[in-house]
Amino acid sequence: MLEVIILAAGEGKRMNSARPKVLQPVGGRPMLQHLVDAARELEPAAIRVVVGAGADQVRAALDGEGLDWVLQAERRGTGHAAAQALPDVSPDARVLVLPGDMPLIRAGTLSRLLQRQADLAVLSFVAGDPTGYGRIIRDRGRVVAIREEKDASDEERRIEEVNSGVLCAGAKDLSAWLDEVGDDNAQGEYYLTDCIGIAAAAGRAVEAVVADSADELLGANDRAQLAGLERVFQARARGELMAAGVTLLDPDSVQVRGPVVSGRDVCIDVNVVLEGRNRFGDEVAIGPGCVIRDCDLAAGTRVEAMSVLEGVRTTGACSVGPFARLRAGTELAEGVKVGNFVETKKARLAAGAKASHLSYIGDADVGEDANIGAGTITCNYDGVSKHRTVIGRLAFIGSNSSLVAPVSVGDEATIGAGSVISGDAPAGQLTLARARQRSVPGWKRPSAGDKK
Repeated sequence: MLEVIILAAGEGKRMNSARPKVLQPVGGRPMLQHLVDAARELEPAAIRVVVGAGADQVRAALDGEGLDWVLQAERRGTGHAAAQALPDVSPDARVLVLPGDMPLIRAGTLSRLLQRQADLAVLSFVAGDPTGYGRIIRDRGRVVAIREEKDASDEERRIEEVNSGVLCAGAKDLSAWLDEVGDDNAQGEYYLTDCIGIAAAAGRAVEAVVADSADELLGANDRAQLAGLERVFQARARGELMAAGVTLLDPDSVQVRGPVVSGRDVCIDVNVVLEGRNRFGDEVAIGPGCVIRDCDLAAGTRVEAMSVLEGVRTTGACSVGPFARLRAGTELAEGVKVGNFVETKKARLAAGAKASHLSYIGDADVGEDANIGAGTITCNYDGVSKHRTVIGRLAFIGSNSSLVAPVSVGDEATIGAGSVISGDAPAGQLTLARARQRSVPGWKRPSAGDKK
């Protein structure tokens, strides 16, 4: 049985942020969320998160994830943090301990560590610049200790194999070793890494598993390091998209800030941002400068340049943009066209409906093959409540019309341009609501000379 302990109590002072370090975003999600997702792939019996600084913020950010929270009221080092969680761990469990600021770790790498039969196993990597990391101390290849940099000798500081902070051991053993850990070090803290030396001195089998990629094990203590994590994450995410059959016309300009599920032959142009959870069917095309957030776009959907879509679902091939803004609750069927400078919100457009330019369609149902002219708006808000507009099949809404909800326009109805419609418009008829035009004979335009 496996249980996971994530050490997420650090404040991260060098981030200079009101948010705890583990909530700093990488790829649009908190670092801790990435770690929890990787740990969950291992199917542990429990994931216990040790929190301290900003504990309430951390709990709120991951509410609903089914995590067991452990408070480290007094932060006295990584060993002390792990010890707070161990009393709740089954004594027969194997324990995987993870630092909370390692968002790039893959479940496969953790699985490699768990497959080792050692009494205690740590994940290490070879660092080009080992500054700041605990060094792996070996004696004829056998791991005998981990030395934190502030306690290391000059010779030890030249060692390039370093500790990642990931450790695996039996719960009973780990608890016993932590009982022996002291705070006689430069920091005056209880180091979790001291368990390696204690176990090795007792003749127990200790292994360091060298990760294939050091990038997976990077953490972040400041904004510059956080930016480094983001670069690695983006390169990985873009690579996964291209491997899945997505064409990125300029990969380095695309930002991926959440999971993307895509079909084949999807094409994404330059300077596109993908946020939240997105799903793209085959041959979806996204033009330059678009922001796509939490959308489900059916096969053949085209999103033209500079459009912003959030919470949009298309059920067939349709066209959006350029310069369109589609807000949450928008649903577009086969053959729909939403053109330039059109905004929608909680709007359902049936097959073949068109709003080609300069319109606002909010809280509305638009029937099949209906046509909405330029400048049309649905007046859905009365200052207190939102109201719905229903536009029937093959209805034609003339330009610059205002539909004051709640209102219904019947099938094949026509609304004359410039009308303000505040009552239901019957099917198959022309409805007008505008002032009568008249010309005034003999009228003279005022001039500056009239003031003298």
